[in-house]
Amino acid sequence: MLIPQPRSATYGPGSFTLTESSTVDAPAEIAELLRELIGPATGLPLPDHPAFSRDRRAQSFAGAPYSAPDDNKVPLQFTVDPGLGLGAEGYRLRVDESGVRATATNLAGLRWAVQTLRQLLPVEVFAPTTVATREWTVPHVDVVDEPRYAWRGAMVDVARWYKPVWWLRRFVDLVAMHRMNVVHLHLTDDQGWRFQVQRYPRLTDVGAYRRESPRGHEAAGVGDGTPHGGWYTQDDLRHLVHYAARRGVTIVPEIDLPGHTQAVVAAYPELGNDPAARHEVWTRFGVSPHILNTDDATLEFMRHVLDEVMRVFPSPYIHLGGDEVPPQEWLTNPNAQKRMADLGIQDHRDLLSWWVGQIGAHVAAGGRTPVVWDELVGTGVQQGVVIMAWRGHDRVAEALNTGHRVVATPHTHMYLNYPQSDAPGEPLSIADGGPATHEGVTTLSATYRYDPGPPPGVLGVQANLWTEYAPTPGRAEYDLMPRLAAVAELGWGTADDEDDLHRRLPTHLRRLDHAGVGYRPLDP
Repeated sequence: MLIPQPRSATYGPGSFTLTESSTVDAPAEIAELLRELIGPATGLPLPDHPAFSRDRRAQSFAGAPYSAPDDNKVPLQFTVDPGLGLGAEGYRLRVDESGVRATATNLAGLRWAVQTLRQLLPVEVFAPTTVATREWTVPHVDVVDEPRYAWRGAMVDVARWYKPVWWLRRFVDLVAMHRMNVVHLHLTDDQGWRFQVQRYPRLTDVGAYRRESPRGHEAAGVGDGTPHGGWYTQDDLRHLVHYAARRGVTIVPEIDLPGHTQAVVAAYPELGNDPAARHEVWTRFGVSPHILNTDDATLEFMRHVLDEVMRVFPSPYIHLGGDEVPPQEWLTNPNAQKRMADLGIQDHRDLLSWWVGQIGAHVAAGGRTPVVWDELVGTGVQQGVVIMAWRGHDRVAEALNTGHRVVATPHTHMYLNYPQSDAPGEPLSIADGGPATHEGVTTLSATYRYDPGPPPGVLGVQANLWTEYAPTPGRAEYDLMPRLAAVAELGWGTADDEDDLHRRLPTHLRRLDHAGVGYRPLDP
């Protein structure tokens, strides 16, 4: 009942039981992860095996193979073997009468072996406190596994509605549980700026708070009269990065530029196209017309912001947005028009490409790879930039044809803020605005049946959770699950039997029950 389904899993008769005397022979990070994920519910101490010396621990951490003390006397053994012959995140997990044996090319694969072992245990292992009446048995099995895609991600929008740090850790846990390896944090938008910038404190003092939010659907145009806000300190986010890294998950931050920036202009009006105008953090949903100007000082401001972002997030990727940039203010701003004339361009899309290129070059000079939304495809944006294709699957092919690597995240299949059915009783969502919203339904089946295309050009696949209509953690979990399970199986490359997925999902939802995670019930 594993999700995502591994490449190969051969089950045999019998099972192995973990007990108080079970010991661990594993690299330090893997041993700690075992105790963190399996220890709370089982109450088992899972100490290091006495023969597991510090010298061998250091050797295993460095990625070198080592000799086990005695395979028949170590119930849980996790070994790094660069010569295994599987990919960077591949692993082999065997359970028989002698115990649990996992081998991987590196620590990344061993982390996924731990997650697989956790799912092989009774579902109560996902409980946060000790379950005293359970016997912790694992079926005899031989799993050989590696993912299809290097990027298996999920995005959460914390700009529309601030989410507490404890829930971001839960989101990381959900991603890691599904053997996914990227959490994309959408940290800024018109409705709020959530990242602490020490050089520019008004970004959070002003930009993190709005006067009210829409009540009901945005199309109704009615406010709720309730202030909303919140932001993350740099230490909050460093701790989250560390928490995620222990689980094999990279946090990719997004600072959306130069559109979706009304919160920035509210905090620092000189960055807008009319410095005399005064805007508040936007209280509406949709796309604000107020964007950053094209002045050198504004570009330098954002370079300073991104310097602080890169100090907090060690991710090799930094997302710069670039989507939905209304050109009207640039078309009437004399400085923007002069910029276009100086550059010898006449199309505002070329100005957008230049703007994002200036910032992207700064990120690249810092040793990181810029990621942008697919509006930049065909505008001359520099090679090496990763495109996140969202406006349909044809954008994946378009980006590939221009030589870019692509993360496939088409709204038709990967937007988990869309309702999961058109049946009565679904909660309020973006689709409820009527035909003018151009949004539809994203069923579990539609997500599962999507084909992102072949690697390596397609770097991976990602689910996006925009939160205009998910103000609470509970509603966010309802939107995420169980569709995130389908996304995980796509990313792993084993989404080939939808009937089998439906057979496995009830057990998977029981895991979520024990973990205290909400979800949308399966259709009858």
